[in-house]
Amino acid sequence: MVPQSSLLLALIDVIDVIPDPPDRGQGGSRGGRPPVYSDRLFLKALVIMLVRNVSTVSGLIAILEQPTWEMRALRARLTEQGRFPSRRTWERRLATLPSTLPARIGCLGRHLVGLIDPWAAGGHAVAIDSTVLHARGGVWHKKHRDAGVVPHTSIDTEAGWTKSGWHGWVYGWKLHLVTTVAAAWIPVAAELTPANTADNDPAPRLLDEVPLDARFVLGDTHYNDPAVRDHCFGAGRLLVATRRGAYPHTDDGVEVRRVFHKLRSLAIENFNGHFKGIFDAHGSVPTRGLDRTRRFALGAVFLYQLTLLYRFQHHQDLRVGLKAFLKAA
Repeated sequence: MVPQSSLLLALIDVIDVIPDPPDRGQGGSRGGRPPVYSDRLFLKALVIMLVRNVSTVSGLIAILEQPTWEMRALRARLTEQGRFPSRRTWERRLATLPSTLPARIGCLGRHLVGLIDPWAAGGHAVAIDSTVLHARGGVWHKKHRDAGVVPHTSIDTEAGWTKSGWHGWVYGWKLHLVTTVAAAWIPVAAELTPANTADNDPAPRLLDEVPLDARFVLGDTHYNDPAVRDHCFGAGRLLVATRRGAYPHTDDGVEVRRVFHKLRSLAIENFNGHFKGIFDAHGSVPTRGLDRTRRFALGAVFLYQLTLLYRFQHHQDLRVGLKAFLKAA
C-alpha cells in the first residue's frame, strides 16, 4: 500500500505558515494588473526543483507531469483559484524570484531565531563570511576577457575570478552568508555575487537582515572596513574582525579577540562545509548566469532554513541528518 504523504509535501506545506518579509517601501505599489499567482506558489516550485535536483522550468514541468499520487498532490498545491501556471508564467515568475530571496531569507532567519532561541546559553553573536562556488563550464581567462573573446560556449561570462586561501584561484561565484554563532547554525542573511565582488561590499545589506538582538558581528580581515564598522556601530553592534599586520598581535584586547575569532571559525567555516555537503556544492554549480545561479544558491539557503523549521517542529536534530532528510524527500 502506497502511503499518501511525503517529506516533500510536508516541506511545501510549511511555506504556507512562514511570515512574509516586511514591505520596506521600495518604489511603492507596482502599476498594471496585479499578479494572478502568489509569490509563495513559486517558492514551492523552487523547493521542488532543489529537492528533485532540476534547475530548469522544463525539468520542473516534466516532473509535475508524472502520473503519481505525489505529483498530483504537488500540482494541487501549485494551483490557485482553479488555475495552474502556463510554461511562460513559470519562466517569467521564476526569473524574478531571485531578487526577492534575500529578504525572504532574512525574514525566515529572524523567525527561526525567535523560535529556536539559539543564544539562550551564550552570547548574541553572528558570523559573516563568503564561500566560493565554481562556475559551470570552462573558465574565462583574463587575457580573453580583456580582449572580449569567449573561446568556448560553455563559459559563463557573468561569473568572476577570486583567489581563495583554501582553493586558490577560482572562477565562479561568492555566496555571502551570515549565521548564528551557537549550537544551532541558523543562516539569517545571504546573497550571491560574482566571485570578484569584495566581501565588504554586500556586508551592510546582509547585516540589515540580522535579528535586532544580535550584538556581536564576527568576521575575518575582509570585513575590517570603516563602512562595515560604522554600519555595525549605528545598529548598536560591535564588529570583531581580524586585523592586518604581523603576528602575533600584542595590542590590548588581543586575547579576547582570539576567543571571538575561534568562535567565528567554528560557526561560519563549519557551516559553509556543512551546507556545501548537503547541496553537493563542492563542485560546479548546476546553473549558468547570475540570476539562475542566485536562484539555485539562495534557494538552497531558503530550503535549509525551511528544513530547520520542519525539524524543529518535529523535535528532530538541527545539525545531524539534514542531507539524508532532503534525499529522502
